[in-house]
Amino acid sequence: MFDLIVRNANLPDGRSGIDIAIARGKIAAIEKGIAASAGEEIDATDRLVSPPFIDPHFHMDATLSLGIPRMNVSGTLLEGIALWGELRPIVTKEELVERALRYCDLAVTQGLLFIRSHVDTSDPKLVTVEALLEVKDRIKPYIELQLVAFPQDGYYRAKDGVTALNRALDMGVDIVGGIPHFERTMEDGRLSVEALCRLAADRGLPVDMHCDETDDPMSRHIETLAAETIRHGLQGRVAGSHLTSMHSMDNYYVSKLIPLMAEAQINVIPNPLINIMLQGRHDTYPKRRGMTRVREMMVAGLNVSFGHDCVMDPWYSMGSGDMLEVGHMAIHVAQMAGIEDKRQIFDALTVNSAKTLGLQGYGLEKGCKADIVILQAADPMEALRLKPNRLAVIKGGKVIARTAPRIGELFLDGRPKSIDGGRDYVPKIQ
Repeated sequence: MFDLIVRNANLPDGRSGIDIAIARGKIAAIEKGIAASAGEEIDATDRLVSPPFIDPHFHMDATLSLGIPRMNVSGTLLEGIALWGELRPIVTKEELVERALRYCDLAVTQGLLFIRSHVDTSDPKLVTVEALLEVKDRIKPYIELQLVAFPQDGYYRAKDGVTALNRALDMGVDIVGGIPHFERTMEDGRLSVEALCRLAADRGLPVDMHCDETDDPMSRHIETLAAETIRHGLQGRVAGSHLTSMHSMDNYYVSKLIPLMAEAQINVIPNPLINIMLQGRHDTYPKRRGMTRVREMMVAGLNVSFGHDCVMDPWYSMGSGDMLEVGHMAIHVAQMAGIEDKRQIFDALTVNSAKTLGLQGYGLEKGCKADIVILQAADPMEALRLKPNRLAVIKGGKVIARTAPRIGELFLDGRPKSIDGGRDYVPKIQ
């Protein structure tokens, strides 16, 4: 007798007609035709069943703050940073907590159960840190939240930036962050990378840096980050987020840089929605796309995972908490439209991100935690195309969210009465 059985599931690896039996919060069996009963059964009806989506790069302290205290008129990165600088001194802990909790409600309905959020440490009052530590504790029954100490105004550039970041870590923030390209000089940026990696090594913490989020091909802090990762023995525990300058670098330099990153086992986190929106703003035409070299880094064996970054905040007025929207944009920007390409894109929203976050017990195998999502799609490629409804979101073997299937009614003579969100019109491949 199991607690729950999900039957007739299609899995991301191509297996179909699979039953998933769950007991005591873990996957007890995953195979065809499980001959057993359960307290509850869910028929997936040959739909895709996936492990939960993961957002490895987000800013929860700013989310849902769109229009406060004003709109980003230009829609640029620099105005967004300036606007956050206006909002940060006036925001209260209660506001931060309330907005973050509302976003987490949305995230659960989207099957997004793991989030790594950067939390700004530039204001020495650290209201943002206090708020997100409270949020982390309140949502832990259904979302695992990792926090990065992020010196938005610069580790050295901001007054008391060094002291404030150390205090944030002392308060319980999990990960060391940085933003070397925003320091006053390239040299200060290099020194900040060295200091922050040394700090992480001393404290036994991972590193996740906003790195080279610029169109400037001479912004090469990722090189320093990779070298310092090796120097301090942090291989596999360091992430370079954005890395948009790599889009503008010459190919010869990149041919040396990517092997260094691979040696350092850097986790790469592009943010397709934000990168395509904010980069290339100084270009007329030809106009750069802005996102980093995803395909080349995947080919080199680097672990690439995609972040949402922002939802309705000073930097990005759009967003829905849907990681499939992120993957959908990645397909277009990275020009990865092949069958294997799309599988890799889906992995970058799930299993690759689990590796970036160092998650244990994640996945669809016997013994893994019973955290799964049933989607109104047949396979990962269809999911990326449709961004479908999450029919059920299951955490620890318990359903914590449901969304009704998207069914369109038709009132046409001689035609069907309804059309199922995507299943009823897909081409029939012989």
